[in-house]
Amino acid sequence: MRIGFLQINPTIGAIEANTEAIIREYQAAVAQGAELVITPELAITGYPPRDLLWKSRFVPDNLDALKKIAGVTGDVALVVGHVSRNHDREGNPFYNSASVLQGGCVVDTVHKSRLPSYDVFDEARYFAKARERRVVEIGGRKVGITICEDIWTDDYLPGNLYREDPASQLVADGAEIIVNLSASPYHSGKPRARVAMLQSKARSLGVPIAYCNVVGGNDQLVFDGSSFAVTAEGDTAAVLPAFKPATTVIDLSARGRVAGLGIDPTSSWPADGCAEWMGALTLGVRDYVTKCGFKSVVLGLSGGIDSALVAAIAADALGPENVTGVLMPSPYSSQHSIDDALALCENLGIKSHTIRIDDMFASVNASLAEVFAGKEPDLTEENIQARLRGVSLMAISNKFGSLLLTTGNKSELAVGYCTIYGDMCGGLAVISDLPKTDVYALSKWINREEERIPWNTIRKEPSAELRPDQRDQDSLPEYAVLDAILECYVEKGMSIAEIADEGFDEETVKWIARRVDLNEWKRQQAAPGVRVTSKAFGMGRRIPIAQGYVGR
Repeated sequence: MRIGFLQINPTIGAIEANTEAIIREYQAAVAQGAELVITPELAITGYPPRDLLWKSRFVPDNLDALKKIAGVTGDVALVVGHVSRNHDREGNPFYNSASVLQGGCVVDTVHKSRLPSYDVFDEARYFAKARERRVVEIGGRKVGITICEDIWTDDYLPGNLYREDPASQLVADGAEIIVNLSASPYHSGKPRARVAMLQSKARSLGVPIAYCNVVGGNDQLVFDGSSFAVTAEGDTAAVLPAFKPATTVIDLSARGRVAGLGIDPTSSWPADGCAEWMGALTLGVRDYVTKCGFKSVVLGLSGGIDSALVAAIAADALGPENVTGVLMPSPYSSQHSIDDALALCENLGIKSHTIRIDDMFASVNASLAEVFAGKEPDLTEENIQARLRGVSLMAISNKFGSLLLTTGNKSELAVGYCTIYGDMCGGLAVISDLPKTDVYALSKWINREEERIPWNTIRKEPSAELRPDQRDQDSLPEYAVLDAILECYVEKGMSIAEIADEGFDEETVKWIARRVDLNEWKRQQAAPGVRVTSKAFGMGRRIPIAQGYVGR
């Protein structure tokens, strides 16, 4: 069976634009000889629509769009993801659905069975669980239609969450092929994990699997696409590109034999982890900026590695002509930092401005002198400098309509080594889910062919330069140690004692854990960040601010 994959990049709530994209790509797949065409999960509304579902016209508008799409279908069936109503008295008011459209009509509709409500997912807030599953006949073939989580196996889920296995039940009922409409968000290593899972699944079921995933950035989530087909023998027939839209027809026989390969499965993914991160971060930045209606961005450049990396990502995502870097030297800024920031702008081809904050800083200090009489300079004065920079950047953002990018990394955000209303000002935190050690790795990878980020920026000791001779390690453990402990504490949920048993100094672990806990209030006011790890700060981590639990 020749299956057309519409790996599209919908915008959440842009129902009309999403509909036009589905129609356009459906027609392209038909022209390529598809016998069946499939879209990602909730392709009409975009995923996740969240509380847009409660708006009175949202679901009716999406159903009107479904009829419009059905109206352009001919002999080739299209399976499209959308929201439908639950007309029963029990359960939530909506279904996460997939409809078979053919010959101008909605031929059949099935609903999602497994509703994930963990990590970044909260589908049980909106959707009712499917009450039945049935095989659908399409083009003389018996097709089992599943939606995202319906096809996942327990080994790849956080616990034994479900009793039923929809795909197995569909095969038991006669399905010759399983298709899966998916909106599976990216984190490091996940694309390959999906393939390994469905290779095993196809072998155990004895039928081919066609998996169509959405692509694009939606707020904090990035969807990598990486759609693919697996034969009944568990061989990967083809993989669609990662981090870019694609429409492709993959030809599988009824028994799952490969009849023709459209894409080489060995060349579709980035070659290594850094390439994967770069793909996710550039896509996340580009879609967040453009889907929010901006055309350009601005960011502060300190001469340090974090802001340099963010500038490089932004230049790749939006084009260097749409990126402006702002240098804001203070009395403690070194000349080499100024030189490195200017060299970065030249290397990347981005615009730059220099705004000295010396006079502003002196003016604020003079205004506060009477109130602060008898008090020695401390962290307060350091934060004043960061906040003056935030004010300056927000002014430029307002004046020119450019989105302000923040430049803090995950390590600093975790322990609060950042200034609220200062360097945390902005609309998107580009690398807030990238630990400092990975910031170095990705920066070196960016320079693999030519110097884009000045090597001096990468090699020099990191410093906020808010007081004389300041270094990050005056206030923090070595980043390699900090990041390793943060992975245990934040991502794995290990206790202080368990982390210490891994060979880390217990007092250091206690200090880091306490800093993570105490700075939740900062993170909940931070700009949304692009998620690239399995446990990002933000929507997937819901810790109370006012809480009294101190782990041991």
